[in-house]
Order: sequence, then C-alpha cells, then structure tokens
Amino acid sequence: MIALIATVLNEGDNIHHLMQSLLAQTRQPDEIVIVDGGSRDQTAAIIEGYADRLPVRVLVEPGCNISRGRNVAIAAAQGDIIAVTDAGVRLTDTWLEALTQPLLDQPGVQVASGFFLADPHNTFEAAMGATVLPLRDEIDPATFLPSSRSVAFRKSAWEAVGGYPEWLDYSEDLIFDLRLKQRYESFAFAPDALVYFRPRRSLRAFFKQYYLYARGDGKADLWRKRHAIRYLTYLVAVPLIAVLGLWGHPAFWLLYLPGALIYLRQPYQRLSTVLHRLPRTHLGDWAYAIALVPVIRVVGDIAKMIGYPVGWRWRLRHQPPDWRSL
Repeated sequence: MIALIATVLNEGDNIHHLMQSLLAQTRQPDEIVIVDGGSRDQTAAIIEGYADRLPVRVLVEPGCNISRGRNVAIAAAQGDIIAVTDAGVRLTDTWLEALTQPLLDQPGVQVASGFFLADPHNTFEAAMGATVLPLRDEIDPATFLPSSRSVAFRKSAWEAVGGYPEWLDYSEDLIFDLRLKQRYESFAFAPDALVYFRPRRSLRAFFKQYYLYARGDGKADLWRKRHAIRYLTYLVAVPLIAVLGLWGHPAFWLLYLPGALIYLRQPYQRLSTVLHRLPRTHLGDWAYAIALVPVIRVVGDIAKMIGYPVGWRWRLRHQPPDWRSL
C-alpha cells in the first residue's frame, strides 16, 4: 500500500491545487492522510469535500507543528510506503508513480527523492525562483537531500530514525534526511517526480521565510561553515574592501567584481529557464528580474544572519536532543 501524507494550516485559498493534482495522478495512492494544525478557515471542509473521489482522511491536531503533524499522519497511515508533500503545491500527473517506482521495484531502497521547481506567476516570483532554487541539472543525486514537498520512504525507515524531530519547527525535513542518510547512506533519485510550488510573493514574506529557516539551522546546529562564511563576507570582507578603497587606492574596489560574479552567477544562469515558465515576457521583465536578483540575495543573507544566532540562543537554553546520535 502507498499512503500519501501532508500537513495543512489555513490553506483554504490554495488547497484545491493540491487536491485537483491528486485526482489527476496516473498512480493513485491507496490512502491519503492529512493533518490539519487547527485551521481557522475552511481548509478541512474543502479537503473532506474530496472524500467521494479520493481515499482521504483529515485529522485535526490544533497547535501541532509540521513535524508533529507529519508524524501523526504517518502513524495513522496503513501503507508501508509513505509519500510526503505539502499544501500549496501542484503535483505533475506522474508524480506519485515516478516517486514510488524505485521503492516498488527495488526492495533494498528505503528512500526516494523527488524534486521541486518554481511555479512563478509573475516576474518577481521568477526572479525569486531563479535566485533560491536549484535546477535539476545542478543536482548530485548522491548528496541531494530531498525536501518533504517531494519524498517517499518506507514506514519502517521512518520508525528506525524516530520520525520527524518534533522539537524543531523549521529545517525539520533536513534533520530527518540526515538521520536517514546516517542509517541508509544513499537515496534513490526520481528526477521526474516533480512538484511545482509558488515562490514567495514579496520581499517581506521572503525575509520571514529565510529568517525562520536560519533560526531552524541554529536550533539544529546545521551548516556552521556556511553561516560562518556569510558573516565573514558581510562583516569583514565587504567593509574591508570599502575601507581599502577609501583610504588606500580606489582600485581595491575592483575586488568587488569577482565576488559579485561568484555571488550571482548561478541565479543569472537559471533566470532564462525560470522566466520561460511565464506565459510571456518582455524586455522590461528581463531588466526587472536582473535587477531583483542581487536584492533578493542580500535580503535572504541578512535574514539568515539575523535568524541563525536566535536559533543558537534557543539551542543553548533548551538543550535539544543530539539528532546526530541515532
């Protein structure tokens, strides 16, 4: 049996996208278990309205975080293969079939990684997607850590690593992935198991998203080196070059050029691919997107630099479990 699980909270405006894409799947799940974290809108009622067409159950757990919601859904599921996605996404018609095929064909495979792409509705969202999301050809399947927007695993693997970490509110799927990697080493990669989701629609929403992600990194003690490099770049290298240019020689400012090329190369390489997902683009759209990319990068980095120490402070106060010890 294949069970599909998800968590929702106040998704009444967009939950139809997920439910309609489930109806269109070439391989239907045997059961669907969705945990509602206490929505104040009609999310649960909308989902239950599909019960005559889909094998769906809604469990209401007011106040639960994403990890708790997923664990509740998986525990309630009868299937031995669990597919996980999120509300607010659009699944390709062959998503579940492609995602679960490695698990069905190869008994030794414990985890299958799907993939996700930006589904922009305007130029701002296209620039956002190009800046923050990799393309499929950038992925190394041996090291890729799947998002829980598109992943499948055996229920026994979920049990073996203790499920999603309920003490963590963000970056929880990374910890879950890393614990699975510790036990099973390699995941199958299913690049055609595609999920489309809409990038953040404003810089304010993006700032909050990346602040929370970085706070989760701090709570979980993730990516120390990456965060250290960011602090050194913004707080040491950038000011130092400015001072050398002012008090030494203006030629020192040319050092910003190779840094900018490294910093912005990948987003600009992706931009054409992502912009072509829009119905139409004009020269002004390209200019706007090109100008937005560095702004988005800087806003995201500032959000991370603020969020990470907040997470570390929480970690020092609460002493969460050592997720590296299985």
